[in-house]
Amino acid sequence: MPDLSAFPITKRWPAKHPDRLQLYSLPTPNGVKVSIMLEEIGLPYEVHLVDFSKDDQKTPELLSLNPNGKIPAILDPGGPGGKPLPLFESGAILQYLADKTGKLLPADPTRRYQTIQWLHFQMGGIGPMFGQVGFFHKFAGKEFADKRPLERYVAESKRLLDVVETQLAGRQWIMDDEYTIADISMLGWVRNLIGFYGARDLVAFDTLKQVPAWLKRGLARPAVQRGLDIPKRP
Repeated sequence: MPDLSAFPITKRWPAKHPDRLQLYSLPTPNGVKVSIMLEEIGLPYEVHLVDFSKDDQKTPELLSLNPNGKIPAILDPGGPGGKPLPLFESGAILQYLADKTGKLLPADPTRRYQTIQWLHFQMGGIGPMFGQVGFFHKFAGKEFADKRPLERYVAESKRLLDVVETQLAGRQWIMDDEYTIADISMLGWVRNLIGFYGARDLVAFDTLKQVPAWLKRGLARPAVQRGLDIPKRP
């Protein structure tokens, strides 16, 4: 049985199943990337809720695993060489899990790097821009008298959606007919933008054709449906 006691995070979130991958998360657009991935690949794991309402993300235990104080993060007892691997950043975790299992990332080198480029597109563009729309449209930023920040982030989000719209033309998924970590990385963010953030009309989502159809296909996947609700909110 693996011994995870050397990792301080297990003091706050004890592992009932230390032989399984440990996931520390919250069902946010970034968090569900990893829960969806784990559900898709069928890798046994144990989930721990990082409750932001209790400032769990600021605790020494969480910071010992992710010094950036964010979710998701994992602790894999069966990491490279059979040694435990702590890992943070959702994009890095998706790529690690794909490499570990040989799933949802093409083996062909060219297609592999093309998939990874779309993963980075999500990390560097969709996540930050959609998140800013959420802040300025739904949360505290909506009280700001100056609407230029909202207008900027809405315009950029529309542009990014257009990029995805173009990529999906004639394709079922980002990588043609192959569902990959590129799709997993984006599904929760697009869903959140038009749902929880309430920005459907702002970004003119219904003028698109490919992205709504892609989102519907993705959300219909049983693993995605399960992963979107893991871990359960308090």
